[in-house]
Amino acid sequence: MAYSGEVTVGGTPDVHELEDLIITKVAVGPMNNNAYVLRCRATDEQLLIDAANDAQTLLEVVGDAGLGAVATTHQHGDHWQALRAVIDATGARTYAGREDTVGIPVPTDVALDDGDTVTFGRVSLTARHLVGHTPGSIAFVYDDPHGAPHVFTGDCLFPGGVGNTHDDSAAFTSLLDDVTAKLFDVLPDETWVYPGHGNDTTLGAERPHLKEWRERGW
Repeated sequence: MAYSGEVTVGGTPDVHELEDLIITKVAVGPMNNNAYVLRCRATDEQLLIDAANDAQTLLEVVGDAGLGAVATTHQHGDHWQALRAVIDATGARTYAGREDTVGIPVPTDVALDDGDTVTFGRVSLTARHLVGHTPGSIAFVYDDPHGAPHVFTGDCLFPGGVGNTHDDSAAFTSLLDDVTAKLFDVLPDETWVYPGHGNDTTLGAERPHLKEWRERGW
């Protein structure tokens, strides 16, 4: 079946097969978080984006190939509840945005700044620092050499808008400015967006609404 990106807590993961990379999306409770296991086809090395919760489910998706790294998109607790258990079970290295490491109770092995690269096997992700939802939120961009880019946005970009900035107008402006400059202005409409909760989208589907989002203030 074709990849849809529609997953439910307790349901079957969905698998997006690219030429060099396999992306498995799974939803975990209790806040319906998305977690993504990325596997390099050439080497079978794997990276997990957001050990959100339910370590057993995440480790089942990881399987026997092992796990080399966990990249946490931001410091909010619903995105790292299973991090300690996953690290203890796999020995994986941890990555997170530099400004958010103090809010993650599992030590970060590699603190990321804007433009840093995370590599596993022959696959590389570029970290984009997006300020507003949290001080150190990171989106991870995979620039597929065989097709459109793919971006894992955590809670910074969803279908229908940017992430929650809790009625802080300065934080909202910062987040929308960063998402615009670092994602929309440099990536094509075909870019696939994998958010921290809910269904996927594309930059092309969201781009016509940027002005509307700015005007409404959320």
